[in-house]
Amino acid sequence: MSAPIVNLEKIEIAYQGKAILSNVNLAIQPGEFCYLIGKTGSGKTSLLKTLYGALSFKQGRGEVVGFDLATLDRKSIPFLRRKLGIVFQDFNLLTDRNVRENLLFVLKATDWKNEQDINNRIQEVLEQVSLGTKMEAMPHELSGGEQQRVVIARALLNKPDIILADEPTGNLDPETSDEILMLLKQLSEEEGAAVLLATHDYRLMEQFQSRIIRCSKGEVFDQESFSL
Repeated sequence: MSAPIVNLEKIEIAYQGKAILSNVNLAIQPGEFCYLIGKTGSGKTSLLKTLYGALSFKQGRGEVVGFDLATLDRKSIPFLRRKLGIVFQDFNLLTDRNVRENLLFVLKATDWKNEQDINNRIQEVLEQVSLGTKMEAMPHELSGGEQQRVVIARALLNKPDIILADEPTGNLDPETSDEILMLLKQLSEEEGAAVLLATHDYRLMEQFQSRIIRCSKGEVFDQESFSL
């Protein structure tokens, strides 16, 4: 078996001196699709923030896509995040720029130089999320589902090893939520990227069963399969 994309051992996660999650042990393999569940305030977002370097920890060992989380510094965090795709509930698109310009902003920020490579990559990721004809559209001209597809396209630009999605369907209707989940599962299978998807939507988990990781009472429980 290949090395895990995520490997946390006995980590303690705290925020402003208050313990949030203790004795966290978690391993996620390349290409694996996992749900992250738990009540509001249970630590789901804090766990995701730890994985992308926005929240440090004092105890334990952690590695994500080959980066040692314990020794991360400000200079290395951008290199970590280039290997991650991050999708939030709030789309966080640049409202004064069209779809292409939103994606271009990320590529320029991650040191893409060649214009042909840039154009090809933007077209490629938009085709992957079925938005190949929406390149010139402004965010306000898109539906909520289309905006979330742009966000997923943005997350795919640097061919991430894992996609971290924090309630990506939280603002969407059930039909659109199904479409977004199917897209993420498809991308996981086709691209070989792992997916860790935080959600409150048990309907999705019943319909598209996969491994479940639960945050509860300050701990992380690995349920391996659907059982609520």
